[in-house]
Amino acid sequence: MAHIPSGGAPAAGAAPMGPQYCVCKVELSVSGQNLLDRDVTSKSDPFCVLFTENNGRWIEYDRTETAINNLNPAFSKKFVLDYHFEEVQKLKFALFDQDKSSMRLDEHDFLGQFSCSLGTIVSSKKITRPLLLLNDKPAGKGLITIAAQELSDNRVITLSLAGRRLDKKDLFGKSDPFLEFYKPGDDGKWMLVHRTEVMCYDYDNDGGHDFIGEFQTSVSQMCEARDSVPLEFECINPKKQRKKKNYKNSGIIILRSCKINRDYSFLDYILGGCQLMFTVGIDFTASNGNPLDPSSLHYINPMGTNEYLSAIWAVGQIIQDYDSDKMFPALGFGAQLPPDWKQYFILLIITDGVISDMEETRHAVVQASKLPMSIIIVGVGNADFAAMEFLDGDSRMLRSHTGEEAARDIVQFVPFREFRNAAKETLAKAVLAELPQQVVQYFKHKNLPPTNSEPA
Repeated sequence: MAHIPSGGAPAAGAAPMGPQYCVCKVELSVSGQNLLDRDVTSKSDPFCVLFTENNGRWIEYDRTETAINNLNPAFSKKFVLDYHFEEVQKLKFALFDQDKSSMRLDEHDFLGQFSCSLGTIVSSKKITRPLLLLNDKPAGKGLITIAAQELSDNRVITLSLAGRRLDKKDLFGKSDPFLEFYKPGDDGKWMLVHRTEVMCYDYDNDGGHDFIGEFQTSVSQMCEARDSVPLEFECINPKKQRKKKNYKNSGIIILRSCKINRDYSFLDYILGGCQLMFTVGIDFTASNGNPLDPSSLHYINPMGTNEYLSAIWAVGQIIQDYDSDKMFPALGFGAQLPPDWKQYFILLIITDGVISDMEETRHAVVQASKLPMSIIIVGVGNADFAAMEFLDGDSRMLRSHTGEEAARDIVQFVPFREFRNAAKETLAKAVLAELPQQVVQYFKHKNLPPTNSEPA
């Protein structure tokens, strides 16, 4: 439904519809094969329970329906979860044989369970794993299959619109029309989804906009519009229509074109098979100190860790789910990463000091911005990291010493000292916050859709 008030931007021009950022939700489908048979006179009646981890405790999230007399169930109930790339989202799938109508799980026979992270599932799109008993022994030949699908609609509609003979609403000038788009909500009421920009000279910013007219259409009808064959819609003001016998309309809205494109998300590329290849670059310069000396940043204390290891663990525990071979090259400074156009690379650089060759480094980062890679820099120790902040182009786009601008921002810098007393997961969230956007920017820049993506 399109609603045309007066007092906003002119209707002519292109109006992109749809949110710039979508809440990322994942739908998980579960099926079982060769489940244990716990019933004497018939087969098991299995159902699946999903648990999520919260502060080290497993909390029941949801459960499927019960499949009667079925050792190979495909559950119709789906599990829907919010997906957070920068977090380890631990999941446990447990299957039970329903014996009673009770909601208490200890009153049903246990058929086996499987635990993993949500990242493990989405990075493979579909996994099949053995079910285990509570003592970690196989639950017979039982298997569980979990498939992931993103729920958000990534289609973006771009409309080219104009108006003709719209009713005049201003006393001392012409109307300043703008468009509002509505869609029916779950409750059957019309819900505002988009308003065109306000660009006129005498916009009624007190909110007292005068209603001109409205019309209803559908996406499929709008898609019939072409540059050579525009569509026209009559704007109707119901009050005027009821009062005036000879009323025709309050103007015409012309739809010159309607284009639907897909705005692919990070998860679209992951579900399409994109792998994140994790590489660690470690600072072995003398400023770190003698590794045998407790004051050294490379010293491994009795707890078996240091700031270098903590940074590697924080990032690696997330990235490992998206790297199929689970092999992570560790490089000293000075090594070069050969470009490979089939994968996306994440280079984690851990350093204790300032950059001595800033111009060369700036140039290298600008050139790397054209490649399928992101650079994460974690500063350990208490040095001055102003140069690292400069490479992190959040406030301005980085330029090389020749003036060439980076194709995109690929550097994320975080000083470890700000996270010494925080939970380990907090560092991972900070250093990986920009990575999904950087991955999407690269593939969009190369005009590369996800593998097996559907047409718009």
